[in-house]
Amino acid sequence: MPEQHPEATSSPLLGVSYVMPVLNDASHVRAAVGSILAQDYAGPVEVLIALGPSIDGTNELVADLASRDARVRVLENEIGSTPAGLNIGIRAAQHPVVVRVDSHSMLPPDYARIAVETLERTGADNVGGIMDAQGETPFERAVALAYTTKVGLGGSAFHVGGDEGPADTVYLGVFRRSALLRVGLFDESIKRGQDWELNRRLRETGGTVWFTPALGVTYRPRSTLERLARQMFSTGLWRGELARRFPSANGIRYFIPPIMVIGVALGLVLGLVGVMQALMGAAPWLLLGFLVPAVYALFVVAATIGYARGRGGATAAWFLVVLPCIHVSWGVGFVLGYLSLTSNIARHTGR
Repeated sequence: MPEQHPEATSSPLLGVSYVMPVLNDASHVRAAVGSILAQDYAGPVEVLIALGPSIDGTNELVADLASRDARVRVLENEIGSTPAGLNIGIRAAQHPVVVRVDSHSMLPPDYARIAVETLERTGADNVGGIMDAQGETPFERAVALAYTTKVGLGGSAFHVGGDEGPADTVYLGVFRRSALLRVGLFDESIKRGQDWELNRRLRETGGTVWFTPALGVTYRPRSTLERLARQMFSTGLWRGELARRFPSANGIRYFIPPIMVIGVALGLVLGLVGVMQALMGAAPWLLLGFLVPAVYALFVVAATIGYARGRGGATAAWFLVVLPCIHVSWGVGFVLGYLSLTSNIARHTGR
């Protein structure tokens, strides 16, 4: 049974603090905050926006939001990173329940109500549900499809769904503030994947992380191939770092993209050497190396036929591009992160 906490039976309704780190995201933050203010939760609430140094008009936008609703407060996040913003918000929170919100996310109206009910029913330290990726353009729809299929991001329950119960990690998360304080908040040295690492500490200290498909959050994917590649590279980079730091806590699915990248790269190199053999009149047996990238290409085509069929020609065409973009960017990042190059790359790229 999950560990029971004193807060689990408190009454009346628990107060909720929504914490949202924001940096240069003027195109999404208004809708994200609007979805928070539209919640049907009847308990006391506050919205804490941890604002990083932005240059795209986000500062003025969140100031306007705060001026229109007393529940919205803007907190300065000088560092600008996601974990730093989350910790600033958590420390400033006035209520015992902390809801992590992403500026790219849209909460359904019943999100907080279901989450708090689940916290009280299970005694968990953190509850969360599904990242329901939804795109508006053919490219974004292809990205959303990759996010929500096993061939894209590995088939975690918070991507593809699953049964309710204890989990290693969940999307975003609705936390007991006391549990966050117990484990020392988010690790600010981890720029991505900090939620997985924090959930690891929650579980190691006797807490429960609970997944429920009743919670779903609409997520807006990156809108261009370049932004997607940068996001996936950064995510893979820090996942590689986490795999190196905590080798016994990582599932095999995290290693599949880097193995694929290494295999395809070696296959291409060997195949090119085989071409040189043929040109020099030697037996070109190293041409067999081309079989590895050829098999991967067939896998991408088969996945496109299997998952993107019936979703429109443009979306299917983009899926052919999006899938290898995710795999290669994530896999290359993972290899570099695993080789302890995370800090140097992050310092030079801002990731």
